[in-house]
Amino acid sequence: MNAIEFKNVTKSFQDGDATIEALKNTNFSVKKGEFVAIIGPSGSGKSTFLTIAGGLQAPSDGEVLINGKTFSGKKEKERAKLRFDEIGFILQSSNLVPFLSVKNQLKLVDKVSKSKAMTKGGELLKQLGVASLVNKYPEELSGGERQRVAIVRALYHDPTIILADEPTASLDTDKAFEVVKILAEETKEKNKATIMVTHDLRLVDYCDKVYLMEDGVLREKQ
Repeated sequence: MNAIEFKNVTKSFQDGDATIEALKNTNFSVKKGEFVAIIGPSGSGKSTFLTIAGGLQAPSDGEVLINGKTFSGKKEKERAKLRFDEIGFILQSSNLVPFLSVKNQLKLVDKVSKSKAMTKGGELLKQLGVASLVNKYPEELSGGERQRVAIVRALYHDPTIILADEPTASLDTDKAFEVVKILAEETKEKNKATIMVTHDLRLVDYCDKVYLMEDGVLREKQ
């Protein structure tokens, strides 16, 4: 089954009298167990694509399906629940809650999901080298540490889909490769679907497919 599917999806914005086509007619799908990279220049539509895939904004036209369920046509409350249940976001900025310690960032996820997954959290914290930071607050962490904690939080509730927007931008080379390896392993071993937007072409070797986004047009790179 396709974890994410775009059917004739477009996204346009008005800029005064002009219409900006941020995403032109797009058909796209990612299966469970597939790790896909999207590359392309800044302003080409990659982030627009990713936010539509995650339901953070609605397309102007077309349909988005998540695990076979219509996503784009749902009300915001329904989209929010589906986002939380099914999708793990890794953004360029860590977006950690500033007044919560690392441990409590994960407890907040537990509270919202009504789950108890601290065992998995401990494993992820060790994998990403931040297990010793559980009592620290975001302001006490380096940029790379914040990003690695954010990745733990994104994977913590075991989403079926991972959407990663430049997940390694604030990491050094060794950590960047470690993070992408972890994403690849999560994808394969747990049958997830992962879409990673990146400028680092060294990382695409871990991916099953690579797509190029240019001027709002998405095509598979051969």
